[in-house]
Amino acid sequence: MMRRFDAIVIGAGQAGPSLAARLTATGRKVALIERKHVGGTCVNTGCMPTKAMVASAYAAHLARRGAEYGVVTGDIAIDFARVMARKDKVRFDARKSNEDWLEGMEGLTFIRGHARFESPTEIRVGDEILSARQFFLNVGGRAVTPDFPGVADVPYLDNVSMMDLTEVPEHLIVVGGSYIGLEFAQMFRRFGSRVTVVEKGPRLIAREDEDISAAVRDILEREGIAIRTGAQCIRFVRSGGGIGVGVDCAEGAPEIAGSHILLATGRRPNTDDLGLDRAGIAVDQRGYITVDERLETNVPGIFALGDCNGRGAFTHTSYNDFEIVAANLLDNEPRRVSDRIQTYALYIDPPLGRAGMSETEARRTGRKLLIGTRPMTRVGRAKEKGETLGFMKVIADADTQEILGAAILGTGGDEAVQSILDVMYAGRPYTTITHAMHIHPTVSELIPTVFGEMRPAE
Repeated sequence: MMRRFDAIVIGAGQAGPSLAARLTATGRKVALIERKHVGGTCVNTGCMPTKAMVASAYAAHLARRGAEYGVVTGDIAIDFARVMARKDKVRFDARKSNEDWLEGMEGLTFIRGHARFESPTEIRVGDEILSARQFFLNVGGRAVTPDFPGVADVPYLDNVSMMDLTEVPEHLIVVGGSYIGLEFAQMFRRFGSRVTVVEKGPRLIAREDEDISAAVRDILEREGIAIRTGAQCIRFVRSGGGIGVGVDCAEGAPEIAGSHILLATGRRPNTDDLGLDRAGIAVDQRGYITVDERLETNVPGIFALGDCNGRGAFTHTSYNDFEIVAANLLDNEPRRVSDRIQTYALYIDPPLGRAGMSETEARRTGRKLLIGTRPMTRVGRAKEKGETLGFMKVIADADTQEILGAAILGTGGDEAVQSILDVMYAGRPYTTITHAMHIHPTVSELIPTVFGEMRPAE
C-alpha cells in the first residue's frame, strides 16, 4: 500500500527539519526521511564537534601562555579522552534535541531509511513506496578521497573518522591546506602532535587574497606547524610503523613520514544513490543538483537545499536555503539565492571572518576601489587580550561608496565582521559605519576607523 503525503523532505540536516516545521504548521501532511544521523554534518561531524575541540585546544594554548598574564599554571597536560568526551556530549546532546523535536512534531511522519526516487512523484524507502506533490532534498555531502598514488594502500582519516580518534597522533600529516585541514592542524598541534600541512597549490587557502594566506601561514608556523606548499606529486607509501607522504616540493625533503594522515581535500554531494535519473532531476558534472534562484530543480515541485545544490557549502547557507524556499512557497515573499552576500569564517585562532568580495575579486570588476587595512597590533582590545596577530581589510567602491567586501583576521574577527555584513545587506554606504559610535573596548570599534582611513587602490 502506498502512503501519500503533501510533501516529503529527504535529509535531516540544517534545512530539512526547519522546513518540515514550517510545512506542518500550515496543516500539510509531511514525511521527513533520514538514513543516518539527525542534524547532518554540522551537528555530527562538522561545526559543533569540531568547534568544541577547537575550544579545548584554545584552552590548552592559553594555559601554556599563563605566565604572560601573570598566572602560574604549572605543567600543562592534555587528557584527550576528556576532550573527546566533551566533544561527544556537545554533538550527542544536539542530535538528541533535534530527534526529540522531529519525533514530537505534529503532522510529521519521521522515517529512518534510505530514500530513492521511483518517479518524479514517488520514492522508495526499503519495501515501502511513498508519494507526494512536493519533494525537498537536503541530503548534504561527504569527504572526497583523492586519487593519489598509494592512497588505497595506507590507512587515512577524514573529517568523520577524526571524530573517533582515541589518542593524539604523534605526527599528523594534513593533506590539503584549506579550511577544514587548517582547523584540524592547529587544533592537534595544540593537543601536542607534530603537524605538517601538505598543500598542492602554491599557498594556503587559495580562494583568499595573498596577504591573508601569508598571514595565516605565519600564524600556524609560529606554533610550530610545518607547511609544505607546491606539493605537485603527492603519493603515499608505508614507512616503517607509519606512513610516508611523497611531496616532491621544490624545497625540503622529498618525502615526510607521519603516524596519521588526514585527507582534507574537498567534498562531494550525496546525490549518487538517490535515483535522481528516475525522477529526471538534472545534476552538473560534479554531481550537484541544478537549481534555479528559488532552489527548484528542473522538475517542478522538487527542490534541493544545502550542500547538495552547489550554491553554498556552509551551515548558514543551508539554513538560508530553507528561508528562501519557505519565503517563496509559504510567505508570498520573493527571495533569490543571488540576493545573499557571501560570508563565512575560518576557525583557526585567531579566526578569519569574511564578507562579500575579496580584494582580488573586487579588482576583477574594474571598479575604482578604496581599500583600508589596519593591523591587529593597533586594536586596543587585541592588545589587552594579548592576541595581536592578524589584520583588518575593507574594500569599497570609490564612486558609489558601496561596501564590496571585508576580511577580519584576528581575535573576534568572526563576530566583528557581522556588523559590516549587516550594512551591506541594508544597501547603505560605508559612511554609515564611519558615522556610527561603537562600544569601547571592542574589536568592532576600530571598524569605523579602518573605513575612514581607506585610500584609492593602486
